[in-house]
Amino acid sequence: MVHGYSLLHVVASLLIIGLSGATKKEAVKNNSGVKPAGQCGTWVKEGDGGLFTSPNYPSKYPPEVECVYIIEAPPRLCIDLFFDERYSIEPSWECKFDNIEVRDGPFGFSPIIGRYCGQTIPPFIRSSGRYLWIKFVSDGELEAIGFLANYNFTADPDFGDLGMPQPLPFCEFDMGGPEGIVESHQITRDGKALATEAVDCKWFIRAPPRSKIYLRFLDYEMQNSNECKRNFVAVYDGSASVEDLKNKFCSTVANDVMLVSTTGVVRMWADQGSRRSRFRILFTTFQEPPCEADAFFCHSNMCINNTLVCNGIQNCVYPWDENHCKEKRKANILDNLNNTNGTIIGVTCCIVLLLLIVSIIVQIKQPRKKYILRREEFDPTMFQEVFEPPHYELCTLRSATATGASADLVDLAEDFENYHALRHSSSRCVHDHHCGSASNPGSAHLSQLSLSGRGSRGNLSMREAATLLTDLPPQPVRPLLPNVATGNRRSILVMKHSYSQEAADNGCDLDDDLEDVPTTSHRLSRHEKAVQRSVSIDF
Repeated sequence: MVHGYSLLHVVASLLIIGLSGATKKEAVKNNSGVKPAGQCGTWVKEGDGGLFTSPNYPSKYPPEVECVYIIEAPPRLCIDLFFDERYSIEPSWECKFDNIEVRDGPFGFSPIIGRYCGQTIPPFIRSSGRYLWIKFVSDGELEAIGFLANYNFTADPDFGDLGMPQPLPFCEFDMGGPEGIVESHQITRDGKALATEAVDCKWFIRAPPRSKIYLRFLDYEMQNSNECKRNFVAVYDGSASVEDLKNKFCSTVANDVMLVSTTGVVRMWADQGSRRSRFRILFTTFQEPPCEADAFFCHSNMCINNTLVCNGIQNCVYPWDENHCKEKRKANILDNLNNTNGTIIGVTCCIVLLLLIVSIIVQIKQPRKKYILRREEFDPTMFQEVFEPPHYELCTLRSATATGASADLVDLAEDFENYHALRHSSSRCVHDHHCGSASNPGSAHLSQLSLSGRGSRGNLSMREAATLLTDLPPQPVRPLLPNVATGNRRSILVMKHSYSQEAADNGCDLDDDLEDVPTTSHRLSRHEKAVQRSVSIDF
């Protein structure tokens, strides 16, 4: 019997060890956790879910308690949460005192789902992603029995077509030292996973005792930005458990992170369609002041190793460690400059600038001087006759009064005959100033009158016109018509042209017509027709 009991005891021990090993294996798969650990009730983790309770459940929870429960589901799964019927939390308006708060995500600033208290059981809750954040708070009085919550993992509807992911390869790295580089390129470089496989890699950074870790992003890009279900970079402070999650980046920007513990974890998750996501982080271990003899003070509450000073990499939050490092860099031209060389270069530049200004002023002033000289050399008399337009002089003969109209008609007829003779003789020359010949005395007299009045723009007076006409030889007079009205006035318009003397000296062809000069010929033709009409009426 003793041996039988011993055998049963051994078998029971083996079963317990096996179960504990299985439980531990499943606990690694279920990365859910609570803070502070050991003070916030019971937590049971299983491969496909688990349960957790308030402190002392089903007895009353203690006063002044704050517990944070963070649930993490495997990739492509989400979380279903529901509360047991034995539920009671101190009721209050808007649950300002004792309450349980649920948020959709891994942080206290994630979108809130609800805040619950009283006797009413909270509704069924499903997360939109892999995380749920739950916080239970109690004040100093009126405690109740609390709650018991169950959760399980279910397929995420967003990945319904893809199904469950393939088993993930083991991907972990250990880093240490005063500084180092953590980068996604290490995954393929060290053969942890293929470029087409989904990865969930972790980098464990170990710092010396009493040290902390500063993480500075040198490069960061997510292939599927703002899709945290597909790719993200997470930073943990203390361990890789979800309750130690410090920051999570899945958008377009990643900030530097300061860890307070000696262990930091960098985690990268990327599915098969997000393997081009990348990051590169510089980690630096430091201590708080006062600094030791072999440490450098960064002026940002950091003491780093002296070997990191002037190494070409910024290890401090601000580049104090890379300032005043000229003696350790390769000397260049600017480093070799002294005060004398600087003075010479400055004076030379000033002289060149002054000469440039003077040349610009000369270029601006020089064309104006040439223009002034040209104006002084310009003689307007050289172009006077070329640009001076022809002048037209008008001579008008009008009958003085209606009572002497019958006596003046005879003279008027003679004037018409003389005018026709003058016009015929003037057709020989269009552009000359003096027209006519010796065979036509009327033309000679008219030419003399034109010469005497050259350059005048006024009309001839009646007396001058009458004197000119009386000096002409008598011409045959056509008989007057008997039925001419004595009360009408008639005018003769004589147009004279004044041109240059050079044109008058040149001869003109008799075949030239007045129509070659549109301005003069047209006006003469119009006045000729008017005079003919007047004569036909008078005679």
